Amino acid sequence: MDELTKSIVARGDLAHLALFAWAMGTTGLLVWALKELVAANRRFNDFVKEISTLNQLFRREK
Repeated sequence: MDELTKSIVARGDLAHLALFAWAMGTTGLLVWALKELVAANRRFNDFVKEISTLNQLFRREK
């Protein structure tokens, strides 16, 4: 990676290196946000299943 960075700096493409670093950081944040969204959706689904179980339990008691 060091040799690649030196090559880019030597050719004067520092803007491309900065753009690549920004894109990789943004992509990483997007992947993290999607993982968190999936986890939140799974937790909400578990919550709804538990509420459904409680509703069925209370219906049987009547």
